[in-house]
Parts: sequence; structure tokens; C-alpha cells
Amino acid sequence: MDICESRSTDRQLHLNDEQAVPYPVTEDKSVIHYNSKLTLRDIPLKAYDYIVNGKSAIEWAMESYAVTVDKNSDIRNNPNDWCMEHNEPQYIVNLLESIITVSVETMKIVNALPMNDEK
Repeated sequence: MDICESRSTDRQLHLNDEQAVPYPVTEDKSVIHYNSKLTLRDIPLKAYDYIVNGKSAIEWAMESYAVTVDKNSDIRNNPNDWCMEHNEPQYIVNLLESIITVSVETMKIVNALPMNDEK
């Protein structure tokens, strides 16, 4: 795959990230403990190699969709409420699975690129 093809493939992967086929993770095996009833396991470590703004895309998503409480107002922000209000209780889990796919596939593309030693 040449650089132009790589860019095009990667662009399409990222533009359509929510439509990516979810990475086949299994429940109750380990790694991401979503809540007391759901654990996602078999997440490939190479998925954490895709870095966005200084952290893996998986970690970024987990932080972005974490339940938070504002220290000043005590207002609780629970992204799961949005999921329930929109009748998509699996939205965040599905998003995480898609992010895993996008991360793994992006790293395959990046790792297949010819090394550029020019500086």
C-alpha cells in the first residue's frame, strides 16, 4: 500500500468510525471494567498504540465518557443517561468496540508505511 492509498484508507476509517465493525471483544474476560455487570476482555494491546492528543484513543474515550461530578455544584454528569434517553443503552460499549477496531486498523496502516528517515 503506498502513502496515498494509506491516507485514503485511514481517512475513510476515521470519517466513518462509528460505522466500523466493532472489534470482537468478549464480556467477562477482563481489561475494561465498564460497570459492575460488564467487563470487556481480549482487547489487543496494540490497540493502545494509537495515540490521540497524548493518550490512546481507548483511554481518551473512557475519560470522555466517564461519570463525573462537578466539584463546585455537585452536578453529576452521567453519559449513560444520554444513552438511555436516546434508547441506545449499548452506545458507549459499541463506541469503545469501534474505537478498538479503528485503533488496530490504523496502526496496521501506519506500521505498513515505508520508514521515512528524512529530517
